[in-house]
Amino acid sequence: MRASVFGSVRALVERPRGFPVARRAMVTAVVAGSLMVSAGCSSSDGSGSTGGDAAGTTQPPPSSPAVSSSPSTLPPPSSLPPAKGSVKVVSTLTEGLASPWGLAELPGGDLLVSSRDERTITRVDGRTGSKTLLGTVPGVSPAGEGGLLGIAISPTYASDHLVYAYFTTGSDNRIARMRYDEHGDTGRQLGAPHTVLRGIPKGNIHNGGRIAFGPDHMLYAGTGETGNTGLAQDKASLAGKILRMTPDGKPAPGNPEPGLLMYSYGHRNVQGLAWDSRKQLWASEFGQDTWDELNQIVPGGNYGWPKYEGKVGKKGFVDPVAQWKTSEASPSGIAFAQGSIWMAGLRGERLWRIALSENPDKEPLAAPQSFLKGQYGRLRTVLAAGGDRLWLVTSNTDTRGTPEPGDDRALVLEVR
Repeated sequence: MRASVFGSVRALVERPRGFPVARRAMVTAVVAGSLMVSAGCSSSDGSGSTGGDAAGTTQPPPSSPAVSSSPSTLPPPSSLPPAKGSVKVVSTLTEGLASPWGLAELPGGDLLVSSRDERTITRVDGRTGSKTLLGTVPGVSPAGEGGLLGIAISPTYASDHLVYAYFTTGSDNRIARMRYDEHGDTGRQLGAPHTVLRGIPKGNIHNGGRIAFGPDHMLYAGTGETGNTGLAQDKASLAGKILRMTPDGKPAPGNPEPGLLMYSYGHRNVQGLAWDSRKQLWASEFGQDTWDELNQIVPGGNYGWPKYEGKVGKKGFVDPVAQWKTSEASPSGIAFAQGSIWMAGLRGERLWRIALSENPDKEPLAAPQSFLKGQYGRLRTVLAAGGDRLWLVTSNTDTRGTPEPGDDRALVLEVR
């Protein structure tokens, strides 16, 4: 069992103090017309299924229902997830990853992993775990929480072989795409980056960085407010937002405000993006001192930061669907599988399961459960692998973890 080490110095680095704590409420009107575009315990010992631990947080009174961003067709009752789930670690796919951050699946089942600090992208064989270096991304300037962050595969990869990356430079955060030549020499298979979006504010902290293509084939990006809290409410700034754009980096048709990339705002530091079976977008977010959050994303919704943190029930703001004490989560990547959202925890060193109800406007089906607490250290990224499988990547070599032999690693999980 890995010991959880959370010194006061690290806690201060991960969650800067000194700003008043509060947050969230609920948007009260359905966003119509073009905005209907969808954004779309016991711990396992690694050898068997367990029931997990229910969250022990104190929940404020429920707020108004969330507003779905797209029409929903309710699934039959048999398709609902069980109230209590389980996690089994099937295998360790690969080891020895350096500061892994982004994770994306190639057609055929192999994975691409970005290294925040090494500035590299590595291909991992989805069956054997063997690693092949694709290359180093030029222009990346790692520092603090910045560097080579999220990656995504073009929805038309079969014809264009494009890999997208979100990274920090000396002057900003930006998104670029590179052609991947699978037949090129090892270490030189990435073409020169072509920037599709520049000018996302950067900081030593809160650079966001998660990118993903949605069911609508538009590119979504979660950004942070860089420690400058006022940027989250400034609609003219790209910081503290979820952005929605075309593959060329232009404002996507149907965005809440024509001509703007902004899809939602009032975010502190968005770290995870995923869509459920109804094509509803979900996002995980770092809180400050009190509440980390899982949010259902409403087009044009204001998620409250810096005025509110957690569930507050204030008109004009969107409350989180679930929340955690900051010591239990520090959420990073999320994925949807088996009717639940699965959320990786950094400081919390555990994997959270949030079972979704039959109605997207209702509370989760049951209290969140945690798994793998302290067994693999900090958990950075989780990705659906099809059916009941997930990939999970640890994050102990990012200067804030306590590396052990083999770190960092990619695990194969069986979940329900």
